[in-house]
Amino acid sequence: MIHPTAIIDPKASVGADCTIGPYCVIGPDVVLGDRCRLHAHVVIDGHTVLGAENEIFPFASIGLKTEDLKWRGGTTWTRIGDRNTFREFVTVNSGTGDGEATVIGSGNHITSASHIGHNSVIGNGCVLASAGLAGHVLIEDQAIVGGKSVVHQFCRVGRMAMVGGLARVVQDVPPYMIAEGHPAVTRTINKIGLERRGVSAETQNALRRAYKLLFREGLSLTDATARIESDLPASEELKHLLTFVRASERGLCR
Repeated sequence: MIHPTAIIDPKASVGADCTIGPYCVIGPDVVLGDRCRLHAHVVIDGHTVLGAENEIFPFASIGLKTEDLKWRGGTTWTRIGDRNTFREFVTVNSGTGDGEATVIGSGNHITSASHIGHNSVIGNGCVLASAGLAGHVLIEDQAIVGGKSVVHQFCRVGRMAMVGGLARVVQDVPPYMIAEGHPAVTRTINKIGLERRGVSAETQNALRRAYKLLFREGLSLTDATARIESDLPASEELKHLLTFVRASERGLCR
């Protein structure tokens, strides 16, 4: 299942039952898991490890040297889990510093022309819709970054959050919320996303009240988080929201 025009370095490790299409190039330090499918003209290079059943469409470039001007050499990594889709013209850069990595989990859908910058970390079950991530961006599990949106370096997008199309994210997007705008502002809870993930109506109501305390009552983050903790029924989702907010270094999209 390897096309005769594909160029695969003899040192590369290619798993069982992989399909590698015309004019693909795989470098010497690449590990490709079982049952991966590479369409035509895919380039995978650098110290790059992919799990099983990833599908990569034409002209995607994965694992190549960072675009960060701070790069000074060394061994940098790109680590990717299982069952991800990388559509046409997606670029994924390796880490910047020696031993550093760009990390992508499993079950993600990365649509055409998305860019994942150096040292970024993407969880599981995320969707990037032709989005651009600068370096050191964190995208938590099951988050969606809408069409043509861009995320500033060192920003975070929380679990089950949704970033609307064409947004400019320059601060953290809290878990379970929707943010959009230029710059992005947190608008409300991600009700549809929460319903699809089976979050109870009671927890949704608590998250909605937490949103109002964080973004509509004019409270400081310290006071808002204290009120959330004291006034609202405890849940795993509220605990995660509080942990995320308290760990923010760039502030929230408010």
